[in-house]
Amino acid sequence: MTVLIKQATIIDPNSPFNGQTKDIFIKEGIISSISNSSKEKADKTIEGKGLHVSIGWMDIFAHFCDPGYEHRESLQTGANAAAAGGFTDVMVLPNTNPALHTRSQIEYVIQKSATLPVTIIPIGAVTKNTEGKELAEMYDMHESGAIAFSDGTNSIQSPGLLLKALQYVLAFEGTIIQLPDDKTINAHGMVNEGIVSTQLGLPGKPSLSEELMIARDIELVKYSQSRIHFTGVSTQKSIELIKAAKAEGLQVTCSVSPYHLYFCDEDLITYDTNLKVNPPLRTRKDMLALRAAVKDGIVDCIASHHTPQDWDHKTSEFEYAKNGMIGLETLFGVLGDCKLPIATVVNLLAIAPRKIFGITIPEIKEGLTAKLTLFYPSTTGIFEASMIKSKSKNSAFVGKELTGKVAGIVNGKSSSFN
Repeated sequence: MTVLIKQATIIDPNSPFNGQTKDIFIKEGIISSISNSSKEKADKTIEGKGLHVSIGWMDIFAHFCDPGYEHRESLQTGANAAAAGGFTDVMVLPNTNPALHTRSQIEYVIQKSATLPVTIIPIGAVTKNTEGKELAEMYDMHESGAIAFSDGTNSIQSPGLLLKALQYVLAFEGTIIQLPDDKTINAHGMVNEGIVSTQLGLPGKPSLSEELMIARDIELVKYSQSRIHFTGVSTQKSIELIKAAKAEGLQVTCSVSPYHLYFCDEDLITYDTNLKVNPPLRTRKDMLALRAAVKDGIVDCIASHHTPQDWDHKTSEFEYAKNGMIGLETLFGVLGDCKLPIATVVNLLAIAPRKIFGITIPEIKEGLTAKLTLFYPSTTGIFEASMIKSKSKNSAFVGKELTGKVAGIVNGKSSSFN
């Protein structure tokens, strides 16, 4: 297949064409030519006013639910959602059934997703069945293609066990991903503890449950000299702790979710169960602190925290609804509302995630494999439920006007266009 991208502004700091508007001709997944005006005939031509192209975006924390929960999402529908959101690569969580905690489970995901338009990279579980009791065989999983290790939505509660994991991955320069949540602190909290939780009459979860775990884990990293990535960071104090750890030279990185940048606990006044997430939406002050941290470079990248839930588990009383919302298809539009320079957005979505996990960064150069995301940064539009490619529809962004539209992806010989 041949693809011609017409008059697109190239955003790639490693490309000699960075910032220039060019035609890009792709043949059999390879960038054949980059020129001012291509005369090549193509099977598919992409063009439009304001079209931009960057190296393919990568998400580091998405739940594709396969194996075991395919009624919520499958590798196929997850890939469709990712492609619609502009992602060529997605790291998927191990919270499946069975969990991704053995060599064979890692190989299952890689082999089953091999023909999909999006490259799916499994995250191996730190502990068996992600139960936080006994270390899984991380080295075997690493050899089979696991790119990082995490218990996903089950944060590792035991400091001793996490320390062993941090020391274990030193052998192959691995990274532990931690969703910071001390479950011994008001485990039944549904929303952020504060004025809004009192107004709503819902049990609150204090920011302390996140901040204590981040402080603890930073000390474990200091002791082990290993690497940790905190995801779902949601409070101003958490950002301050991570900033201080970075200043010390520790190998600490972090990501925030799009919904923590867009919403705060004040939005829960309607009891929208799509806004029931973990960590919970925090105060407006916290939300603004996260936005500032993204602009200042303290936050390394954005993680979708794409968590599909079936209709029954979201269309219920707030108390009984499950945590999570889908996020791959709206992530770019949320960042557009943060009014960041486009080079910063591309760094957050394409370059920084690969640096954190030691993945080769693609380049937009002739003769190289095309791993590209096509997008319009200034286009605004209402996100409609009919646009959702995910099998689940639990998004609080339906009906919201977002800034930024994805035109499609080219991932080697695979491509997908909106």
